[in-house]
Amino acid sequence: MSRKLVLSLGVVAMLVTLTLFGTPVSQADVPQMVPVASGLDNPRGLAFGPEGALYVTEAGRGTTDPNPDPATCFDGPEGPVCYGATGAVTRILNGQQERIASGLPSLANPAEHGDFAIGPQDIAFRGRGNAQVVVGLGANPAVRDADSRLAGLGQLVQLPASGAWRNVADMAAYEADANPDGGEEDSNPYGVLNMAGARLVVDAGANALLRVRANGNISTLAVFPDRLVDAPPFLGLPPGTQIPMQSVPTSVVMGPDGAYYVGELTGFPFPLDGARIYRVVPGQAPQIYAEGFTNVIDIAFGQDGSLYVLEFATNSLLSGDPTGALIRINPDGTRDIVASAGLVFPAGVAVGPDGGLYVSNYGAFAGAGQVVRIEP
Repeated sequence: MSRKLVLSLGVVAMLVTLTLFGTPVSQADVPQMVPVASGLDNPRGLAFGPEGALYVTEAGRGTTDPNPDPATCFDGPEGPVCYGATGAVTRILNGQQERIASGLPSLANPAEHGDFAIGPQDIAFRGRGNAQVVVGLGANPAVRDADSRLAGLGQLVQLPASGAWRNVADMAAYEADANPDGGEEDSNPYGVLNMAGARLVVDAGANALLRVRANGNISTLAVFPDRLVDAPPFLGLPPGTQIPMQSVPTSVVMGPDGAYYVGELTGFPFPLDGARIYRVVPGQAPQIYAEGFTNVIDIAFGQDGSLYVLEFATNSLLSGDPTGALIRINPDGTRDIVASAGLVFPAGVAVGPDGGLYVSNYGAFAGAGQVVRIEP
């Protein structure tokens, strides 16, 4: 999904019991997961529109051309990726699903048959006709210079009711110009929050939370720091060696207190219980709100103030186990595992007006993706 969202491919799924902060987390009865959409290409972020429909971004499947133009391909961290206009947004309403926007940029390794694509990653609404979608890149912004068709990657996109989307802010260009974390230039816009007069975007490659004003101007709101963590044994380093790990923020929401909350996937080596939720107040350094999670891919607040935390790979991306988990932080601070068995690389969560929890499942697979409803 990017050099910092490296995926360990695996097909074994098993139910696990997590321990957070050293305190056992209760495993609720396995809930019923009811599919509400299927046949999706790498489904990611979810949001309810003002008319009550549920929208899901599809990162696409890259190119469908068996002989892609070499100018639209470049070396990604796990092999070559090639461009195709296969990204989309699907609407789910009254039991029916319909792609209401298509032709959005997408990248994938042709050898993976469209799995693990990068493309439309998240969607957020503020009124009808003002949907905002982030399109990822997962690379140095300079790779886009090779072909004009790549220019649509690393963008914030406005999606009107007509579905005729247009780019409104070049997030990757901002990384090239500002490089907020001062590290290697890498942009992968991944989550978006749509507010009056501005949009907030988390760039997983830039390790930053960015503000996009109505005129398209971009500024840095927060940077999420690297941390030193124990090196995994397979690296063959001396015992006790620590290596730097990047934050890789993947989601942003506004909390009941008006602050912003950001979840992080973490970069290599993806340690168990190494991911955090940050609380961000403009003008202040990010503060740790909660920790002890693994590979957080999305977060959402419930109507009662509970925070739902979605783990992409609850046993760590290095485990090869694609099992995810949906965890609830209750208002009193206790935690419950809402669901785990049956979640396979889940990639997005939304709380419905009906109180149900909606999750994009099989979020790293082309054609096999689905959206499921889970009773909280």
